[in-house]
Amino acid sequence: MTHEAGPGSVQTADTALALAAEFPAAERAQWQELVAAVLRKSGRLPEDFEGAPESKLVTRTYDGIEIQPLYTAEDALGEPGFPGLPPFVRGARPQGAVSTGWDVRARHVLPGAKAANAAILADLEGGVGSVWLRLGEGALPVSALADALNEVYLDLATVVLDAGADYEAAAEALFEIYAEREIPASAALGTLGADPIGVAARTGDAASVAPAAALAARVAAGYPKVRTIVADGLPFHEAGGSDAQELGATIAAGVAYLRALTEAGLDVDAAAGQLEFRLAATADQFLTIAKFRAARRLWARVTEVSGVSVEARGMRQHAVTSPAMLTQRDPWVNMLRTTLACFGAGVGGADAVTVLPFDAAIGLPDAFSSRIARNTHAVLLEESRLAGVIDPAGGSWYVENLTDELARAAWAEFTAIEAEGGIEASLASGALAARLAETWDKRAKRLATRRDPLTGVSEFPNLTEKPVERSPLPSTVEGGLPRHRYAEAFEALRDASDAYLAEHGVRPRVFLATLGPVAAHTARATFAANLFQAGGIEPVNPGATDDLPGEFRASGAKIACLCGTDDAYAADAVKAAASLAEAGAETVLLAGKPQDYAGVGGYVFAGCDALDVLRGIHAQLGVSR
Repeated sequence: MTHEAGPGSVQTADTALALAAEFPAAERAQWQELVAAVLRKSGRLPEDFEGAPESKLVTRTYDGIEIQPLYTAEDALGEPGFPGLPPFVRGARPQGAVSTGWDVRARHVLPGAKAANAAILADLEGGVGSVWLRLGEGALPVSALADALNEVYLDLATVVLDAGADYEAAAEALFEIYAEREIPASAALGTLGADPIGVAARTGDAASVAPAAALAARVAAGYPKVRTIVADGLPFHEAGGSDAQELGATIAAGVAYLRALTEAGLDVDAAAGQLEFRLAATADQFLTIAKFRAARRLWARVTEVSGVSVEARGMRQHAVTSPAMLTQRDPWVNMLRTTLACFGAGVGGADAVTVLPFDAAIGLPDAFSSRIARNTHAVLLEESRLAGVIDPAGGSWYVENLTDELARAAWAEFTAIEAEGGIEASLASGALAARLAETWDKRAKRLATRRDPLTGVSEFPNLTEKPVERSPLPSTVEGGLPRHRYAEAFEALRDASDAYLAEHGVRPRVFLATLGPVAAHTARATFAANLFQAGGIEPVNPGATDDLPGEFRASGAKIACLCGTDDAYAADAVKAAASLAEAGAETVLLAGKPQDYAGVGGYVFAGCDALDVLRGIHAQLGVSR
């Protein structure tokens, strides 16, 4: 059977697919011309600019990695290898997660045994494969572990303990449960969660790894499906660290544990088998994909030089959607953030993935938020069939380059930590903390200028949103590395605004003085309103009016902001500022780049330090917390 030929058509089963071959060949120079035209139109490329126009589109990560706007075959790095074979970039297992999907791991922080048990059973019935339990001070008591795990089949569902410094007591409690339920040691599933280095990072106290190593030696001898130690990267991530810093510090912790385990009598293969690595997954899907691929490459190199056999070099990875990226304001957006993070971790090949509930930054999750968290996995695994392809990003020129550069940056951080005497010495000296703080300062500046936007917080905030109320989360350990959330500074301003509203009955206000016709001032008025609301400041916009002074007096505001085009400012800004000042405006701002306009006391524009502007307004209006 044949069909008449046409553009891009298929004639028979033997006919080659023409598709793009029938179009004129595209050259890089043509693309550069198009890029240059767009950049000139937007004003980002001077007419006399010499060089590659796409250089204006290059972005940089916090590790200094340059992200190019276009990757081509010229950027190919060679063969990326195969799943299940060194350096394991494409996965630690040859079969990937095609038949099983990743391990859906739910985190549980409820302090009461009865409530925890109900939540655990609901998760397991809803598709969760393993349970991550927080134990100890401010959480579920170790003595209540058996009640919390009532009716849980411990030879089918993996239990991951998170007891901080109480990991030995928690492990003993779990062993007792195995014995009471007559679960053979060979069938028991679990991760004991011993992480003295992580505890030291969180608390600032020195912690010995020797007891954890001794426990691991005992476990390795009797419980073949139980892991003892977790090398947790979340303390470094939540301190504001970059992806490479998180990876480097986590690999350094893994090396410290590997040394301690072999000193405790384990051979290197058994020692490597006792480790699990926990890493943050963020809404930056490509960096998340690259992070988990790069982590396996790094650990493969460490285990190779340590003499670990090829079969035991694979890294066991547990991905957790970033606590730092979660917001308290407009928390519904967190559902989107965690979906992207889960996607990135799954595509990146993580063995287990935890999606934190969208209300995790507010307090204890409820049944609804827990259901949404586990259903995020279900949509990606069952409906989207995301695990149906091994390493779907493999071979992408962009992803392969990003993986390679991130691995190199992380290796540099790892070797720096080793040169400082190892992770414990680096934490004790403050050297690692100083580097993390430096990165946080850079991140905080980008957050303040909204170059790193936070939807629902620094962008498109909703001052009328109804707060989501949850039972408070018991206080966590402090004293070591700081714990940051990216939204914390803006949300502090929103909290202050709420307190002001409760006291005065109105929010702090700024009057938007629009100049010119609606079509002319809408863009800058919208920009200014968005910025002010990010700080809990209500913008009062009367629209086009012939009586700016009268409208300002009626608004009850003390501060005004001019909004219009550059032409409108040139014609009317000075006059408008004077009339507003005469009407009682204590300060007149202008939405746009700084110019020499008499009477204007400040400017708000793209790239300005929004937090600095908002804090100044709060101070002027007497908004306090």
